[in-house]
Amino acid sequence: MTPPEVFAPAQLGPVRLRNRVLKAATYEGLSHRGLVTRDLVDFHVRVAAGGAAMTTIGASIVSDGGCTSPHQIVWRPKAVPGLSKLAEEVHAEGAAIAAQLVHGGPVASPKLNKRPALAPSRHFHATSLSWAREATVEELAAVVRDFGEAAKLVVEAGFDAIEVHLGHNYLASSFLSPKVNHRTDAYGGSLENRARLAREICRSVRDAVGNQVAIIAKLNMDDGVPGGFWIDEAIPVAQWLEADGGIDALEMTAGSSLLNPMYLFKGDVPMQEFAAVMPQPVKLGVQLFGKTKLKTYPYRDGYLLEDARQIRAAVDLPMVLLGGITDRPMMDRAMAEGFEFVAMARALLREPDLPNRIMKDPATPSLCIHCNKCMPTNFVGTRCVLVERSAPRSVEWGTPAGYAS
Repeated sequence: MTPPEVFAPAQLGPVRLRNRVLKAATYEGLSHRGLVTRDLVDFHVRVAAGGAAMTTIGASIVSDGGCTSPHQIVWRPKAVPGLSKLAEEVHAEGAAIAAQLVHGGPVASPKLNKRPALAPSRHFHATSLSWAREATVEELAAVVRDFGEAAKLVVEAGFDAIEVHLGHNYLASSFLSPKVNHRTDAYGGSLENRARLAREICRSVRDAVGNQVAIIAKLNMDDGVPGGFWIDEAIPVAQWLEADGGIDALEMTAGSSLLNPMYLFKGDVPMQEFAAVMPQPVKLGVQLFGKTKLKTYPYRDGYLLEDARQIRAAVDLPMVLLGGITDRPMMDRAMAEGFEFVAMARALLREPDLPNRIMKDPATPSLCIHCNKCMPTNFVGTRCVLVERSAPRSVEWGTPAGYAS
């Protein structure tokens, strides 16, 4: 069978996309008081104008207690006007837009949320220097409902797709991990029990929106820590998610924002830059112990392909290949290996117009050098530090009439 052409139109659930190149979620750090800003709109409009078929707002939160960073968008009616404006301007450039829905779970900030973080079991989070407490069954049921309610608002805002975050040891992923989940009830122990929350969340989203938007699940293949969730368990979980009928596609990922944050990214570790944006005493901790916590993994193109192809062989769902997609040869390889879409992240921070230029000249290289200095910028506006930008304006939309006061 001839592999699909990466720049040909494609179907993702109910959504027709102009090509198969997606902008992966990268938390932008550009919202303000939980609302859309002009800077956030401009960020995604640049990606849409640059040729990606769909752009994704990163780490938008479904519950007040799930925030991991200041000013994150929390899905609530007050946020919808600005999100609608964002969707409208992305659509004007011919692209679709997705919302990544997440609850931070043990990665959430107790100080920011003014309440303890929720986890499958009591867990100490070194970055926040605090304990996450074991979530009750009632609290888990509330979070599942929150995902469904957030999904309804995504549709109301005119978005085209939802990405349900089941990775990186945020709430759903932390339940999957035998290293973090030590429960003995229906949400712990066996893999089927540990996968229960992820499956309930996906069903809640599907029940809330039906087939009005595409639903993608972002699922870990490997937490990157001994005793964590790994590919041998990811395969059956992917098969269960497919059988449940709650999702239209899978995007496989890796790593743990809780225990091993650099595992996903590969490349350099910008230790000085991380320390510079951290408050004390976390800053001192990064300076003293950063090399043991922020480990270096060598970068190579398509670095998640080897594991992701094992999932590809086990499910029939459309799949998105993430990780080191920077040029046309790797895009074509993904298509040849049976992936329907590719997702780009850091490369589009450096060059939002890279898809258009690759489409015109397949020999176009990416200028991204995988220095990862973009990562610490998400506290002040995610960007490639090698590209000049204007000062952020941080003007928010809070009402249908215009800018919020």
